Amino acid sequence: MAPIAVTPPNHSGNVTDLTQDGIKTALLKTAPSQANSASMTDSLTATPPNEPTTAAANSQKPTPTSTAAELPTLDASKVTCTYTQTPRAVPVVGSPEMASQKVCTDHMIQAQWTVSTGWQAPSLQPYGPLSLAPTASCLHYATECFEGMKLYRGHDLKLRLFRPQLNCRRMLMSTNRIALPAFDPDQLLALIVKLCATDGKKWLPKDRPGHFLYIRPTMIASDPALGVERPKEALLFVLLCCFAPMGDMSGGIKLLASQDDMCRAWPGGFGYAKVGANYGPSLVAQGEARKKGYHQILWLFGDDCTITEAGASNFFVVWRTQEGRLQLVTADLAEKIVLDGVTRRSILELARRRLTGTSEGVAAAAAQLETIEVVERKFTVFEIEKAASEGRLVEAFAAGTAWFVAPISQIHFRGKDIEVPMAKGASGAYAEFFKKSLQGIMWGSHGMESHEWGHVVEEE
Repeated sequence: MAPIAVTPPNHSGNVTDLTQDGIKTALLKTAPSQANSASMTDSLTATPPNEPTTAAANSQKPTPTSTAAELPTLDASKVTCTYTQTPRAVPVVGSPEMASQKVCTDHMIQAQWTVSTGWQAPSLQPYGPLSLAPTASCLHYATECFEGMKLYRGHDLKLRLFRPQLNCRRMLMSTNRIALPAFDPDQLLALIVKLCATDGKKWLPKDRPGHFLYIRPTMIASDPALGVERPKEALLFVLLCCFAPMGDMSGGIKLLASQDDMCRAWPGGFGYAKVGANYGPSLVAQGEARKKGYHQILWLFGDDCTITEAGASNFFVVWRTQEGRLQLVTADLAEKIVLDGVTRRSILELARRRLTGTSEGVAAAAAQLETIEVVERKFTVFEIEKAASEGRLVEAFAAGTAWFVAPISQIHFRGKDIEVPMAKGASGAYAEFFKKSLQGIMWGSHGMESHEWGHVVEEE
């Protein structure tokens, strides 16, 4: 898999792809340094290089395409800082305030964009409400996208981000999809790091190793015109929010397969982008599933009940083929209905590196795991049902920033329960391996203090 692309690949074969052409035009106008990027046409299924450092990434960028009147682009070096005079109290661990997911840190990042002036200098400023016109485009036409990330206080007492370059590149792809202005992902990352460095020391003190803050970079169209058209004004902002430790899913989560009247995403739509419109319509079904005793919806698509996502997380299954091969299977990205999750990507890369027997093969032996074939393809819930009935289903799990790696114990589909084995009692063996391996990188433990996926933040 290549780095998360600026635009999705065009599989339609059409001479003209209006969405892709529109994205290229917008890139030329709002972020010309990205317009000629190789990721514009990279296939999402190519082999990924290691992520470059910011300096290396800058040195590899193509020469920007010149425009008639180039407007300012997003530039983190121009950030202005205004520090709060009324610092907020840090919630006590285990308190209702911590669990409310409403308490944010002292500061936030903002950057304004207009079609006539380009990107204004970003600011680090006290956290507070936004000012929007009631006619703002984001309130009427869902011109809003975001990312979900975490700032970790490691067990080695350092602050870390996990593969933040991927989140920043994916956010660029999301803004492209909904007609918001483009930006250099490295500049967004620099702003995120600035906020984390400013508030991390106080809000993730060193006496709280193993805790995290949730990071929410967001872009909205603030254009006050009610016309249904490409927004002429936008606001980028980044905030840090207190979250309690996520609930223990070690007993396994129960999924309710979606019904025929439900659809989360569809080919040619925007399921691959992290936009608000993907989430609001799913909340009714999610609420009903929880009333019935299930944790989330397993989203299916089409008459063949193709598996897409589990709630807002990517879905994985481990099974044996009828020929006896052990496989790790997840939905591919070809139809653009599944999010290219950072945790998903990391699990696939880790599996190919350490569990296929082709490179660091000692990992499988050390974990007493059988080597496994990694497969990304379209597959259906009927295949899972058949594998379970034939004793070939090994385990299943969901993966994402919020749930992280959560074992699945049951799937309810058309009146029947598919029981999913959990070889370790509270988890499957492969889910446990991926969870422990990635946790070591995120928390700076188990010899992973200097792993390339862990981005250390220097505290101010």
